Amino acid sequence: MAQIPLNALRTFEAVANQLSFSKGAEVLHVTPAAVSSQIRLLEERINQPLFIRHGKQVSLTRAGQKLLPGVQRGLAELRKAMRILEQDQSEGVLNVSMVPTFLQKWMMPRLSSFYESGTNIDLRINAENTLVDFDEADFHAAIRFGPGHWPRLKSVKLLDDWILPVCSPQLLKEIGPIRSIEELQLHDMLFVESEVWGNWFKTVGEAGEKRRWPLLNDSLSILMAAEQGQGIALSRWSLVARDIVAGRLVRPISTVVKTDFSYYFVSPPHLFDIPKVVMFREWMEESCQMFEKPQAADVRE
Repeated sequence: MAQIPLNALRTFEAVANQLSFSKGAEVLHVTPAAVSSQIRLLEERINQPLFIRHGKQVSLTRAGQKLLPGVQRGLAELRKAMRILEQDQSEGVLNVSMVPTFLQKWMMPRLSSFYESGTNIDLRINAENTLVDFDEADFHAAIRFGPGHWPRLKSVKLLDDWILPVCSPQLLKEIGPIRSIEELQLHDMLFVESEVWGNWFKTVGEAGEKRRWPLLNDSLSILMAAEQGQGIALSRWSLVARDIVAGRLVRPISTVVKTDFSYYFVSPPHLFDIPKVVMFREWMEESCQMFEKPQAADVRE
């Protein structure tokens, strides 16, 4: 083909995805007549019909079925290449995804130092517990808490974490000193059901009843309940270190257990080394290196 009819192929993809000329026109923000014209030009170009009309609905002919996968792959690669060109810069918008607990408890107190570094990056953070799909969403990177491997993504380990119990100073005064894990297990532990705590219970045992807070399903709410003296919360060092320093929470026992998961910086390979992603990643690595590990007489790996 001397010239690839990109507009006609884009129209073909839209109609094939919707199996409707009118819906395809809506997707492309053009008139149904314009869609029909492009499809007719493409069919004349290849001298084969691509659709069988059934009133307002259509279906693909065998030729259409053969053409569609290649068109989808080709247009997807073109869109990806355009995104790379648009994003390959040292400044401007940088979209990053992370879980709300990490954003509020660890990241927020440190963001001012990122902006004070003189960067022209417009950092935009999306806080969600679900993993962002880099193929579908316009994100450059994410901070994830997990085992460290995500298919088709590059990752760099940022921060280890430790599990520990915390409670309000007032509650600890009321229940008295806790001298051992065995004494701790006599008390209700407040936590959200999660595989994160597996290493804690595997290491210290599961004696006694463990209470999951019945009306709360996120770690931030659990910590708020602990601050208000509602019980002893099982949490992670990254989330409570500042609260402990500020005196809002205390450690009823010195035992900490290292988690099986860590925080990682992840990004698609084609975005991993663009300048603004590198700048943010290096700032994250430096900030994490400055974060002190928990001091404890009883540290269990």
